[in-house]
Amino acid sequence: MASTVSTPEATRLAASGTTTKTGRARRKGPYPYWFLLAPGIIYLVFFVVPTLSSFYFSFTRWDLFTSRWIGLENYRTFFAEQALVIGLRNTVIYAVLTSGLKVVLGMALAVLLTSKIIARGYLRSVIFFPVLVSAIGVGITFTILMNPEKGLINTSLARVGIDGPGWLTNPSLALVSVALVDVWKGVGLATVIYIAGLVSIAGEYNEAAQVDGASRWQLFRTITLPLARPATASVITLSLIGGLRSFDIIWAMTRGGPGFASDVIGSVIYKQYQAGFYGLSTAGSVVLFLLVTVIVVPLTRWLNRGED
Repeated sequence: MASTVSTPEATRLAASGTTTKTGRARRKGPYPYWFLLAPGIIYLVFFVVPTLSSFYFSFTRWDLFTSRWIGLENYRTFFAEQALVIGLRNTVIYAVLTSGLKVVLGMALAVLLTSKIIARGYLRSVIFFPVLVSAIGVGITFTILMNPEKGLINTSLARVGIDGPGWLTNPSLALVSVALVDVWKGVGLATVIYIAGLVSIAGEYNEAAQVDGASRWQLFRTITLPLARPATASVITLSLIGGLRSFDIIWAMTRGGPGFASDVIGSVIYKQYQAGFYGLSTAGSVVLFLLVTVIVVPLTRWLNRGED
């Protein structure tokens, strides 16, 4: 007569490993975990060690060969310098402005490019193309286009009787002008993410709402917008991180000028390194790291609440 195994016994055997023909349970060996060794070492060497080193050197005055512990002096200097505080403020403004515009324009373009229009596939490629272009190349190109005297933008405005402003030379417009260029370059990625989110929405929802007489705006507000929330969370998170860490396109277009009008933390850190204030610039890097963490981590948790 075949023997039976009680439910608790079966559970114990299943938890302990695979049972062999002889009846003895075979425990799982460490073999699968060896595959984590290589990425773990890479993560440790290229992220954990540099991050901890940055925290340490931010409390020192150091050069390539020596370092001297000075405590919080670098941080006191950082927050006492007006130019550095302006860079911190501009970083937040730049990140919020660029991420907000990418969310709005990305959603609008995604709705358009998922509707039944002519050359939809071609237009999707055109929208995404700026993402593939180098940020330095984009910055240099728009610096020429936005030249207040000979640039194509102001020349075109002059032909219709409009006196174009100094896009990059006016302190009140420089940061906004660079932010708009950043949005032009990055909105394609936001659009692709939104397209992926919209096409995953089951068509039955829209069909049921149309039967009930819902308008296009009601369809968007009550169905498309809520069900595209995961895509919105991804776009906001990626755009905000990119905006807070932005440097290359700003440096290519204005180098933080005129004056300190378009300085962000990234350009401030680079300028301090150029001037030889390595400890102060490292403190700026730590401030940027903490700023990104404090803003992005709680925001991501809030945006993804209720998601599996």
